[in-house]
Amino acid sequence: MTTASAPRPRRALLRAALIPASLAASLVLVPLPVANAAAATPAPTEAGPLRIHDVQGGTRISPQAGKPVTGVPGIVTGLRAYGSSKGFWIQDPNPDADPATSEGVFVFTGGNPTVKVGDSVLVSGKVTEYYPNFGGGSQSLTEITAPGITVLSAGNPLPAPVTVDTRNIPGTYAPPAAADGSIDAVALNPEKYALDFYESLEGMLVQVKDVRVIQATDKYNELWVAADKQDQRSKRGGVLYESYREPNVGRLMIQQQAPVGQQPFPVANVGDELTGTTAGPLDYNNFGGYTLVAGTMGALKDNHLQREVTAQPADRELTLATYNVENLAPGNPDAKFAELAQGVVTNLRSPDIVALEEIQDDNGATNDGTVDASRTVAKFVAAIKAAGGPAYDWRSVDPQDGKDGGEPGGNIRQVFLFNPQRVSFTDIPGGDATTAVGVTGTGANTALTASPGRIEPNDEAWTTSRKPLVGQFSFRGKKVFVIANHFNSKGGDQGIDSRFQQPTRGSEVQRIKQATIEQAFVAKLLAADREAKVVSLGDFNDYQFSPALAALTKDGVLRDLVNELPETEQYSYVYQGNSQVLDHILVSPEVGYAKYDVVHINAEFAQQASDHDPQVVRIKP
Repeated sequence: MTTASAPRPRRALLRAALIPASLAASLVLVPLPVANAAAATPAPTEAGPLRIHDVQGGTRISPQAGKPVTGVPGIVTGLRAYGSSKGFWIQDPNPDADPATSEGVFVFTGGNPTVKVGDSVLVSGKVTEYYPNFGGGSQSLTEITAPGITVLSAGNPLPAPVTVDTRNIPGTYAPPAAADGSIDAVALNPEKYALDFYESLEGMLVQVKDVRVIQATDKYNELWVAADKQDQRSKRGGVLYESYREPNVGRLMIQQQAPVGQQPFPVANVGDELTGTTAGPLDYNNFGGYTLVAGTMGALKDNHLQREVTAQPADRELTLATYNVENLAPGNPDAKFAELAQGVVTNLRSPDIVALEEIQDDNGATNDGTVDASRTVAKFVAAIKAAGGPAYDWRSVDPQDGKDGGEPGGNIRQVFLFNPQRVSFTDIPGGDATTAVGVTGTGANTALTASPGRIEPNDEAWTTSRKPLVGQFSFRGKKVFVIANHFNSKGGDQGIDSRFQQPTRGSEVQRIKQATIEQAFVAKLLAADREAKVVSLGDFNDYQFSPALAALTKDGVLRDLVNELPETEQYSYVYQGNSQVLDHILVSPEVGYAKYDVVHINAEFAQQASDHDPQVVRIKP
């Protein structure tokens, strides 16, 4: 899985984790005070000297951080009564004239709030800056904690929500950082920078109208919408992530306030729409940055997105596919195997060779030293046969226990499936978890020293990461070298909405090393036989414009086929509302004819067999 695909804990549950030591002492988890009960902070009897905009201030960090405040007035605009991030939002109906200072704030109670939307309240407590993921570079959320609350009246009208759309979202995403690399203390300029615009509305009621869904509903009841219609649209309705320099400015996550209202959370695919008004307080979380927590949800308009089917190959075309099957293990439901198999047979049209990523060992995540994956693969091969596909044969190399990263105990690895009626595998003994495959011979006699084998498995570039699996195949008497990849994940990278600008992409260093090693291996093959047909494919966990892919394609040893698609079709994965490229198929120069297709069957849909879309290429060796 990728950063992008690592299992994530339930939203709003991890309150005590990853809080900086300087703030930990000021964040006290307490139940909401109720009538006639002792409160962590005494309930106020009158309005104090500060308003919400004084608490929020003109930067990301409150000028009152770490200090007590008393009698801050506001109208309750929303409740959160799930997880451990329980509390409510208040907003001042009498704003100041400064567009940089938010008029809303979250009151963190730690227990189910007893106030109601529309209550006019006074709140006392301690102002804290809560970082959902401090070490990961997240921005902070200004909160009033350990609150004492007085309800003055009920049923008050709510402040009018601010409409967030193309007209007021700035086109530049992030402001320049201060000398320390952080934007925490930089004065907000909400008319110039999108991150400042959202920060200036933190905790306030906002609304979007008639917005397109750009990331499907997930298992946490979240989706993403495009508030700015000028973000670069994909062919099927998403927004494209095209460079580090220009992130899409209009992406907003949508959650729903709890308890859930009359309508269930919409189950939406990319390209669907939320028509009418979706409104609620603007929150910030580590899983998506700025988030509209809806008290009013727009109606779902289904635009009937269809799963793609690739073109029918000609008999003389060799078809190769890559598919990240997301931690596939024998204990997974039969329905997952069936759905993945249907994708291979129907949507990919039973490719001659399929490189699988994230095949787990025979007992899945049980961490007992098992590394063999024969049961996992056999169950998948049987599911493909049951779906009407060929009786695939397969090859792989078992990893060392616990050395290849991924889910602990899972021992994920790449596997070649191949249709023996169409293509033959050249078995050359000697490949194992720690033996580096080499190149022998020249010209037409060029061969691998082991098939299947692994490329430089002992190099530190592959520490806690999957090693490339290479195999030698023959199609109609023509030799083809295939490399199945699953590069190091993006885990630990700072998000694009980080308080550090530019964000640090620490994991990129390892992927560049991995790409450099593989490029050298391909160059060695081509030095032995300049006409060698090489196909490198898999989950590279990086973008077509990244330094890692530049290293892999250095000196033209490989060309990345995704660049040959129309720009609006260049994506295989959707994360934080961005349709992006993580999976690639690359070919050596002598593979001139290459018909390449990203087959969109998963990433844009609420119902997914995997979080990645598979890809396929048709070549004529």
